[in-house]
Amino acid sequence: MSRVKLETIWQHDKVLPYILTTLKDRIDDITAVEKIFLFGSRGRIPFEEWKELEGKDWDVLVQAKCKLKNAHVLVDKDYYLDLLVLDEEKIRTYYSKNKMVMVFPENELNNIENHLNAPREIT
Repeated sequence: MSRVKLETIWQHDKVLPYILTTLKDRIDDITAVEKIFLFGSRGRIPFEEWKELEGKDWDVLVQAKCKLKNAHVLVDKDYYLDLLVLDEEKIRTYYSKNKMVMVFPENELNNIENHLNAPREIT
């Protein structure tokens, strides 16, 4: 997900907004983007442990009005990104049992960050 800059691949707060906004705009030119999910390693392990994934690629699943067969052509060659663009029916059929984290339109990572950074009562 990052341009061969290994120290930032796992830094979702710096990488995701830029990459996913650009990617969403490119897909929107072809078909309407409804949702964007992270799956694979980042969907399976708790957010707090993502630093262990440093150097690994990002698995992005985009729900759109129609499937894009060769979605990889939308990704610049220097990004560590696996991209699937499927319609809602295909996602429900093949990915509904997978653990995924929604990052658009609802950013579940913000909810996790807010929870992690919320002040806690000391008892």
